[in-house]
Amino acid sequence: MKKYLLASVAALGIVAAGAASAADLPSRKGPIAAPVYMPPAFTWTGFYIGANAGYGWGNVNANGWANVGDLDGFVGGGQIGYNYQIGQFVLGLEADLQAADLSSGDNLGLIGVKTDYFGTVRARLGFAVDRFMPYITGGWAYGNVKTSIPSVAFSSDRSHTGGYAVGAGLEYAFTNNIIAGVEYLYVDLGEKNILGANTKVGTDFSVVRARLSYKF
Repeated sequence: MKKYLLASVAALGIVAAGAASAADLPSRKGPIAAPVYMPPAFTWTGFYIGANAGYGWGNVNANGWANVGDLDGFVGGGQIGYNYQIGQFVLGLEADLQAADLSSGDNLGLIGVKTDYFGTVRARLGFAVDRFMPYITGGWAYGNVKTSIPSVAFSSDRSHTGGYAVGAGLEYAFTNNIIAGVEYLYVDLGEKNILGANTKVGTDFSVVRARLSYKF
């Protein structure tokens, strides 16, 4: 009996020693990983302001003259607007003001027509694919049309406020704040009388321009 008790005590001692050694072994658990920072997803929502430059070409609408010719020239200016993103759709409102050098004259130099500024206020509807967004746009346009007839020392400068503009564009957000794009607009400033009810002059033209905007 004594031998059995001694053997049991020895076995318990071996088990306890093994448990103590196991407790001293290093843990197999890996180091606790630091939390990974996930930047917020890009959104098109927000105000923006920017500049643009491009080229315009179009027609002179002048009843009373057989051929005034086409107009073309440089356009450049600035834009300001606001976008609001709902899912992948982006609703926006934009206003722009453009300096222009859109001029035309007939082959004999008898009449000249020029538009030296115009502006628009337009709604925009875009479809966002992350940082890339195609869109369509349309709204109100205004500007001026200057007409000169050197042979009779006549000139007029008419403000046109009943026009419209429609178009489309593509934009890409290089950062959360810097957005670049290209845009096409068709602008019709309408017609106004310059020499009585039977003589009206107006312009309609296309514009292709590059854009750069800062989004707040």
